[in-house]
Amino acid sequence: QVQLTESGGGLVQAGASLRLSCAASGRTFGTYGLAWFRQAPGKEREYVAAISGTDGTPSYALSVKGRFTISKDNAKNTLYLQMNNLKPEDTAIYYCAASPTMLFTDQNAYWGQGTQVTVAS
Repeated sequence: QVQLTESGGGLVQAGASLRLSCAASGRTFGTYGLAWFRQAPGKEREYVAAISGTDGTPSYALSVKGRFTISKDNAKNTLYLQMNNLKPEDTAIYYCAASPTMLFTDQNAYWGQGTQVTVAS
């Protein structure tokens, strides 16, 4: 019912910035909770940031707090992740997710296919 497509990833140098986008189709985000996760090779999926679908309140993982900013444009039905001062440890595939239940699991959320972010040292 909701299809998500990430874009904006790429290869950058440490300290650079990138803005990831997650475009939704099929249905609008509405009051869905939205989030970004990432997964590095050989590691488990890691929570990055989320934004409430009801009041827009953002939250962040401690590892990115102060460097990343999550936002959304309801008119464009698009979720964003502004990433500043990127570090090599930020290298991963980034996924966006939308959940009508506020739970971000395979069963309770819609997931995109991911976009690769590589930060060179």
